[in-house]
Parts: sequence; structure tokens; C-alpha cells
Amino acid sequence: MLTRRAAMLSAAAAVLMLATPALADELKLPRQKVELVAPPFVHAHEQATKQGPKIMEFKLVVEEKKVVIDDQGTTFQAMTFNGSMPGPLMVVHEGDYVELTLVNPDTNSMPHNIDFHAATGALGGGALTLINHDKVYYIGEQDMYVPRDANGKFKSYESPGEAYTDTAEVMRKLTPTHVVFNGKANALTGKNALTANVGETVLIIHSQANRDSRPHLIGGHGDYVWETGKFSNPPETGLETWFIRGGSAGAALYKFLQPGIYAYVTHNLIEAAELGATAHFKVEGKWNDDLMTQVKAPAEIPAPKTN
Repeated sequence: MLTRRAAMLSAAAAVLMLATPALADELKLPRQKVELVAPPFVHAHEQATKQGPKIMEFKLVVEEKKVVIDDQGTTFQAMTFNGSMPGPLMVVHEGDYVELTLVNPDTNSMPHNIDFHAATGALGGGALTLINHDKVYYIGEQDMYVPRDANGKFKSYESPGEAYTDTAEVMRKLTPTHVVFNGKANALTGKNALTANVGETVLIIHSQANRDSRPHLIGGHGDYVWETGKFSNPPETGLETWFIRGGSAGAALYKFLQPGIYAYVTHNLIEAAELGATAHFKVEGKWNDDLMTQVKAPAEIPAPKTN
């Protein structure tokens, strides 16, 4: 069994600058410390800026903790950043330097690191500057593999080390027991549904670490979609469903035109309905009959008359 002492001798913190530190110091750039927030929300930021480059300071603390991942109380030994799954979204502008402090506390039992796939500049680009006053939500999709006992019940473990052998056996079958958004089935439904108003434009950022995903907004679509998450590339327009490659993130922009509940799902509907990959947008405002209206309410079909 992997023990805390074997994996970690003490708490550790690593500082990573995604640029040459000497160059950043030489340029005498201003620094900005960012207070991160848990998804689906995004920290305060300028969407487009006229300011010069800065050194943007971020801090992520790796926290191993047991989390509940469905309404049946199934638990999972999670590795979180700042306590959330996925970790907080970090927004910078093209030309900024990113300085990340990654902390692995001695309460953890395993070593940890981080891999920035967009290390040359995340969420920058000229196309995004054309978008004014849109709301931003970040949805991280996770596939989870929870072992079952002899009776078919999901098992619970006290540490990642204790869970490792059984979990690895389930993972090798490549069949997840849960596919969820932001760490739990129904995490973004009900009282936690994402909100918008009629006429409001919303940017939806979607990531998946391991598997391909097919986001779909039931009742809406992607007005503009950057499937690869690169805003310097021209967006595709009017997509009903888009594609997020495993190990990447993409973004879709949609202007809500009708009130009601919109289901945001992965369009493997088995995973959406049975494994948990569903979120809701609750949109308020006035209904537009010119877009859609009910001509006649449903009524019972009368039985045929007999002679």
C-alpha cells in the first residue's frame, strides 16, 4: 500500500513561471495576484484589455479528499485543486506571464504535478475581443471509475492509496461508472443550475481530461464555437453539437432567446441520462411567440365511434 510517508516526506510548494523568470524581471512588469473561484464560475477579469503585459500570480493547492459523486452517496477519492473538480479556470491575456504556485500539503498521501496544455497563452486572442458583456461558465467533465463490492454496491476507501489497486482494475476496462460535470452527478442542476436572461450572451467553456465529449444544448446551439479552444482561430457557427477532444478544452457562445430550462448534455445520451453528464441553464425573460408557439394544447384523442 502506498503510504503518506513513502510518497511525501514533507509539504512541498513549487513555483512555475511559464516564461523565463530572468526576462520577466528584466522587463519590470507589474504583478497582479488573482483570487481564484470554484467552477462553474470564473474569477473577475477583463475580457479585452488595453493594458500592457503583466505577471499574473496564481496559487493552486492540491487537496486529496473524499467526495460524494451522485445522489446515492457514492464516494470517490478525488484529487482537487483548491478543493474543486475541475480546478479553477485561470484567465490571462496574450502577452501576459503566468506565475503559478502549486502547493502539495503534507496532509496528502501522493505526489502531484500539473500539465498546462495551453502554456503559451490561455484564453487570449483577437476574436474574443468582439464579445461584449457576456457571462462565462466553466464546465469540467470527469469520467470516474468506482469499484463495486461482491453485492454490486460501490465501495468506499479512506485514502487514494487504499483505493488504487481496485480502481486501476476498473479503469483498465475503460468503462466509467460515472460521467459527471464539475465533480458530481446533478452538480449543475436544481438550485445549482446555471442562470441567464433572455437576450444574454453566455460563453460556455468545456474541458475533458481523458475522453472525447460531444456537448449539446437542448433547445439552443452554439452560435459561435471554438472546438479547440483557440480564440485566434475562426469559430464555427450554428452548431447543434460540437466536439471536445480528450485532454483539451473548447468554448461555445450562445445568445439565449427564450425563457425556460435548457439541458446541457454530452450527446452520448446514455452517459447524460444514466451516468450523470447533464447540466441545466435556467433562463428568465419574456417568451417570444414569433420564434415558437403552441398552436394547440395536447388533448386526448377521442375513441372512434362504433355502430
